[in-house]
Amino acid sequence: QVHLVESGGGLVQAGGSLRLSCAASGSIFTIYSMGWYRQAPGSQRELVARITSDGSTNYADSVKGRFTISRDNAKNTMSLQMNSLNPEDTAVYFCNVRWSRTTRGNEYDSWGQGTQVTVSS
Repeated sequence: QVHLVESGGGLVQAGGSLRLSCAASGSIFTIYSMGWYRQAPGSQRELVARITSDGSTNYADSVKGRFTISRDNAKNTMSLQMNSLNPEDTAVYFCNVRWSRTTRGNEYDSWGQGTQVTVSS
């Protein structure tokens, strides 16, 4: 199993910034990609940003230019720097990893418990 722990959520005014972090731990494994998803009340979970093992990134249109995803492959950690936050960013943010036990092995998804981000106006 791969265990994920998020941190860094909180309450911030519109225009402010937050930095979320995710740490992956467990037995030795290979991570193919890591990402952040968010879910607002009454809404479906949506992709915010993802980063692959080679550093390729993609972002939701709504956060491009404001959020930056990064990872440390050696430490199996990932961060999301969120700037110019607005109330529409309010949601529970979840860390996700796509991983396998070995190269060419079966692939799995693991999820963190979520961290609340609330942006007030």
